[in-house]
Amino acid sequence: MLNWRVISKVLGQLLFLEAMFLTLCLGVSLYHCESDTVPFAESIGITLAVALLLRYLGRNGNNSMSRRDSYLVVSLSWVVFSLLGALPFLLGRYITSPIDAYFETMSGFTTTGASIIDDVEVLPHGLLFWRSMTQWIGGLGIVFFTIAVIPSMVGGSVKVFAAEATGPTKVRLHARLSTTGKWIWGIYSFLTLICAVAFYLEGMGKADAVNYAMTVMATGGFATHNASTGYFHSVAIDYTSVLFMFLSGTSFSLLYLTIIKRKWRAFFHNAEFRFYVQLIVVATIAIMGLLIMRSDYDFWDALRYGLFQVVSFTTTTGIFNTDAGQWHHITWVILTLCMVIGGCSGSTSGGFKSIRAVISVRIIRNEIRRLLHPSAVLPVKAGDRPVSSASQITLMSFFAMSMLMCFFTYFVMILMDVDSTNSITIAISCVSNVGPTLGLEIGPTMSWSILPEGVKLLLCLLMLMGRLEIMGVLVLFTRSFWRNR
Repeated sequence: MLNWRVISKVLGQLLFLEAMFLTLCLGVSLYHCESDTVPFAESIGITLAVALLLRYLGRNGNNSMSRRDSYLVVSLSWVVFSLLGALPFLLGRYITSPIDAYFETMSGFTTTGASIIDDVEVLPHGLLFWRSMTQWIGGLGIVFFTIAVIPSMVGGSVKVFAAEATGPTKVRLHARLSTTGKWIWGIYSFLTLICAVAFYLEGMGKADAVNYAMTVMATGGFATHNASTGYFHSVAIDYTSVLFMFLSGTSFSLLYLTIIKRKWRAFFHNAEFRFYVQLIVVATIAIMGLLIMRSDYDFWDALRYGLFQVVSFTTTTGIFNTDAGQWHHITWVILTLCMVIGGCSGSTSGGFKSIRAVISVRIIRNEIRRLLHPSAVLPVKAGDRPVSSASQITLMSFFAMSMLMCFFTYFVMILMDVDSTNSITIAISCVSNVGPTLGLEIGPTMSWSILPEGVKLLLCLLMLMGRLEIMGVLVLFTRSFWRNR
């Protein structure tokens, strides 16, 4: 049966961390002497009160967690963090609808990047920093952050890591999971710092450089300007963004082997990374050709804008330097394919993941060969590693559930009078945690504020399921999960 004491204990301890994050934002607000100081102070008080209550309810809980406890803790942590994270928006009346405020923070923590705020430039610095911080923390995972910083706070760390990690493979670089977490978060923080410094040297203000660095490294996409990075009209900022989005979409385990262990050949021998690079190169060349032939772009502008949008969609970052919704509709198909596939397993990006695409291609290839050679033994390999039959079934189940969730959301949105193009691309965008959509009513540069509130709640669930790889949330809706045996 579920161990409610340990679940309450862990959730309470996690909320102390959220209160700490809110306190950092309060510091930013106090520094700028803006109107969000009181809302942050009140939010911190409420968060601490809830944390103390949960900690009290779980006061006698031990650190032993079952697999069911882990799945519930991970899902609840994202839901509760988003609920309490919405308080600064509501208490300050920057967002008046509770559903809209919850949508904004769920989009932040899941690094989706879809926003219901029509004009982000009117927000005070503290709230802009909070939006960026939700994505930076959510990039590698709320609970994984805790495992790295304070491993004693989360019992059953390995089970929790398995419940929150992205992709079909959960790589541990060290025998101790906390050591793995420290190295990965260290690389993540170092790259964020380098990105912020680069943005600052290229002309961004200090606040903008920090905010954009956090959301780019988290592949989240929240911006401090309505025009996203297009606000700066800078070639250097665009290509810097491309570089760090690309790195964020790469497996952090692979970055560890390359940067720390100096195993440079790991990049070239990794089947998933090769596919990831090939996807970006082919998609960029295709869109460049279309922009030159159909939109009268010159070569260098086609390269700059085409590469930027392809990397942004593939890594599911969602920032933009131009309005791709104005491009020819064929480019929409290419960009939609990019956001469906996504980046590498073990990165901050969403989507189906490149490793799953590699395995799927090899399964299809083997099935075609089996038609000609029925008795042949044809193992499926991802690089040098064989993929078990169970893993292949899991992959196909994940793909099937992703498509079912997209079509269900598409159907519901059509019933609520959302246009067809926006309905399907919004559904794909949320389950892939991308953020921008392709359409005329809600394009890649527009907010999602016009959507019905019922649709926004459904999309919150879809974003959470996309971030936790669907099955980890879906299992909570099964009868067997709640049985006491």
